[in-house]
Amino acid sequence: MTHDKTHIIGGGLAGSEAAWTLAEAGFPVILHEMRPVKNTVAHKTGDLAELVCSNSFRSDDALANAVGLLHAELRLANSLILACADKHQVPAGGALAVDREGFSSAVTRTLENHPNVRIERGEVTAIPPVEWGDVIIATGPLTSHEFAADLQTLTGSEALSFFDAIAPIVYKDSINMDICWFQSRYDKIGPGGTGKDYINCPMTKEQYESFVAALLHGNKTEFREFEKLTYFDGCLPIEVMAERGPETLRHGPMKPMGLTNYHKPDQKPYAVVQLRQDNALGTLYNLVGFQTKLKYQDQLQIFRTIPGLEKAEFARLGGLHKNTYLNSPLLLNQLLKLKAAPRLRFAGQIVGCEGYVESTAIGLLAGLFTIAELRRRTPLPPPPTTALGALLNHITGGHIISEQEGNRKSFQPMNINFGLFPPIEPLNTGERRLRGKEKTQAKRRALCARALSDFKTWFEKIR
Repeated sequence: MTHDKTHIIGGGLAGSEAAWTLAEAGFPVILHEMRPVKNTVAHKTGDLAELVCSNSFRSDDALANAVGLLHAELRLANSLILACADKHQVPAGGALAVDREGFSSAVTRTLENHPNVRIERGEVTAIPPVEWGDVIIATGPLTSHEFAADLQTLTGSEALSFFDAIAPIVYKDSINMDICWFQSRYDKIGPGGTGKDYINCPMTKEQYESFVAALLHGNKTEFREFEKLTYFDGCLPIEVMAERGPETLRHGPMKPMGLTNYHKPDQKPYAVVQLRQDNALGTLYNLVGFQTKLKYQDQLQIFRTIPGLEKAEFARLGGLHKNTYLNSPLLLNQLLKLKAAPRLRFAGQIVGCEGYVESTAIGLLAGLFTIAELRRRTPLPPPPTTALGALLNHITGGHIISEQEGNRKSFQPMNINFGLFPPIEPLNTGERRLRGKEKTQAKRRALCARALSDFKTWFEKIR
């Protein structure tokens, strides 16, 4: 088939997924990526779909977890990102984590070698001209200043910005395993895992309190006046969490539940720092939940007070990068098109979704909607009972904005979660009435079963 080429701006997760979806359907694509001609403050390579924060795609449980369900739907839709993640996974308990270099390299090589994809390196500094036809904009949370300014002029609405914090990475051989031990929480075995997929560093009450105090008094990165700090709860810096109360970390990323100290099984840790494998070789481990805006010297001093990390060598210290996204419920229609200029479709984190898998999902939808229009069909959005549909519904209409709140601040980035799905009542188990956690798990399993059934029906209709 021969058609006008579809231009996609941005070679991150969403842009790469959209390009693959179109190309596999037989439609030519030009994928614009500014790196390495122009780099960002967070990226390190010129590869497509480079992961700049965690190397985890989070839970892979498709039976009772919302993000695991989204994994399953993407796999059913022949997702390139999930295929490469599966191929380059590293042990991570019940999560799907990847060797980040192997993963992004696989995405890059696949698209470079696809006969329907042409990759053009260089920055697109303004909204493309009408001559480009329909365009998918997937510039991501690190949209360049020039492009964001032009987009602001077009929409007549300011883009919100917040800061994602990057967790440090430690060399495994610098960790003291006479103090630390391998164990997944509750010994859970996930894809490619053994139940011993995390390195755990125990803390006594005194060590924990001293650590929290150090976080609170550490020197933080300072920002210019125009850089207003608006954090997304799913990616809070460790010291910002500490500011919310002395017990916040112990009930968050440092919770000791489900863990038993291998060296001292009779002594329950008061708090635990976990490290997760970051590459296929198993030589690098990242501090789980330890995104930070501490200055580098303070990071070295404070993180080396963690038991077992006294002599830790860091392959990368933590940092921050600025994110930009649209007020999508006001600006986009249900097909991800800009109401003010329908030839422009948006995908990825710039629409206000949060997370690797969510960005990939919106890239897939942008590709599928574009394919339908190229085939002279009316695009069919996924049902809101599916993970893809629930996420799309939140972005384009599920968020309530009153006239008094009709501004950008009321719309915040969102991970996929069961709160976005239409409710469902699980079937009773025999004569016994379900209660508490058992009822919650039954509901989640029922939501996932309904979603996968509805997704398969929907996907057969649009193929």
